[in-house]
Amino acid sequence: MVEVNRHTLENGLKIVHNKDMATQMIAMNILYDVGSKDEHPDQTGLAHLFEHLMFGGSLHIPDYDSPLQNAGGENNAWTNADITNYYLTIPCQNIETGFWLESDRMLSLAFSQHSLDVQKQVVIEEFKQRNLNQPYGDVSALIKSMAYKVHPYQWTTIGKEISHIENVTLEDIKNFFFTHYAPNNAILSLSGNIEFEQVKELAEKWFAPIPYKEIVRRNLPEEPVQKEVRFMEVEREVPLDAIYKVYKMPARNIPDFYICDLISDILCNGRSSRLYHHLVMEKKLFSEVNAYVSGDIEPGLFYVTGKPAKGISLEDADRFLQEELTVLKEEIIPEMELEKVKNKYESNDVFGNINYLNRATNLAFFELLGNAEDINKQTSLYRRVSAEAVKECANILFQPENSGTLYYKAKQ
Repeated sequence: MVEVNRHTLENGLKIVHNKDMATQMIAMNILYDVGSKDEHPDQTGLAHLFEHLMFGGSLHIPDYDSPLQNAGGENNAWTNADITNYYLTIPCQNIETGFWLESDRMLSLAFSQHSLDVQKQVVIEEFKQRNLNQPYGDVSALIKSMAYKVHPYQWTTIGKEISHIENVTLEDIKNFFFTHYAPNNAILSLSGNIEFEQVKELAEKWFAPIPYKEIVRRNLPEEPVQKEVRFMEVEREVPLDAIYKVYKMPARNIPDFYICDLISDILCNGRSSRLYHHLVMEKKLFSEVNAYVSGDIEPGLFYVTGKPAKGISLEDADRFLQEELTVLKEEIIPEMELEKVKNKYESNDVFGNINYLNRATNLAFFELLGNAEDINKQTSLYRRVSAEAVKECANILFQPENSGTLYYKAKQ
């Protein structure tokens, strides 16, 4: 059981805390409620670019990394479609350094053309390396553009195209910061060797003076219900053919999300899972298979992917995958198989939250979803899923008109 303490500053900053005396370290996590879904279709990649800019110096601190490293700390950040997340770990006796650094970044960046130019080039090189020059690097962009027609999930976090990053101006950056980076649009979570009273004192000292900002209310277009089979075929310089199937699935806070997540584990989590056992080990039809959920806050995607074995066409591979999905639609999963998957989830959940950094990150995320205490309810939500519910959900999820398929062919 993760014990949660909470406090909210007058400027709207939400604070969640968990004390862990088993470590001499503290994890400090700041989640900003902004991701690539908050971008304009003609100016994508801003949220990810901003993640880089946040390490380029703030209003009163020209160098973020050196003071933190001198205090024995480490840091990193990541962005996805829904959020931007910054975190650091630091010895408990030096925690005030973390409050000082993060509060100054929240107050304002040291906006400069030089910093922008440097980070734009870094992101452009990352775009080339990950999306253009890496085998299968454009898969995510192709799938998202096929699956979503109006919702901003249709582009990847790094952006639609390089020109969107190249054309960003300093004024664009300032507008983005003062629109989204505010105490009332953030969640501060801490886990480690620190008392809650000290957290409140330091938060009042360093974060309370930052002014509340008017945040533009999010008004995203709702993706229409898909009513047709979608298909795309491309040819690339890659070593092997690959197939990617996606199905629209419920949002993160919908009960059926947990059923979909369990279905992905039933299909492909470990060597004894259905897809791996039947298609890789037993029949040797695939060299590689996978199934997973995107985990997006809003309605996301259920992925089934694979690389066919030599001599197996993508059309046949597609049929083999669909046959496995049909079994889930037509037959009740044996109770022992379902219990095994639930046990594996519970084990991963328990061991994942033992780490104080994971715990701080998860506390912030569940607070964003509605309640940090829900970190303690995840296992029970999976435990209550029945075999009948799995079959019922599979019949809704794996409807042909709910699917998109990408044939990714290797050039001969």
